[in-house]
Amino acid sequence: MNLLNNQDLRWKRFTGTDHLNNPIDYSAALLRANSDGHVDLLYKWAPNSYCHFHRHTAITTSTILEGELHVIDVDPQSGKELATKVRTLGDYASKEPGDVHMERGGPQGALVLFNLYTSDGLLAQGLADDGSVVSESTLDQILRGKSSR
Repeated sequence: MNLLNNQDLRWKRFTGTDHLNNPIDYSAALLRANSDGHVDLLYKWAPNSYCHFHRHTAITTSTILEGELHVIDVDPQSGKELATKVRTLGDYASKEPGDVHMERGGPQGALVLFNLYTSDGLLAQGLADDGSVVSESTLDQILRGKSSR
């Protein structure tokens, strides 16, 4: 499968604004989900747009395929930004569960391959400004073709 030019991918788009009036505009396409806990997804961000505030609850690896991704680490208790990392074409990262952050596409947006592994079925949690959980993404939802957002 060609990840950079594939007309058969089914993209789900998320838009809006967050509490700081940051533009949210990103899309996700499921590549694979297995009952053994492995999930592969493509995400793309519109230029200078964000995703929702969230926490990864699965082991997550990511590879930048196009553009650049700004990863903004956030303290879950205070909501304050701790650091921003700019990841560019070819960058690979692996994170253990618990990573609280937002992501933003660079000036040309971003295309990122995410590979997740969960042993308990929980993939990610959407967070409110105060760090409380407002939604959950689970392996079961994906296998059933549903999403909590």
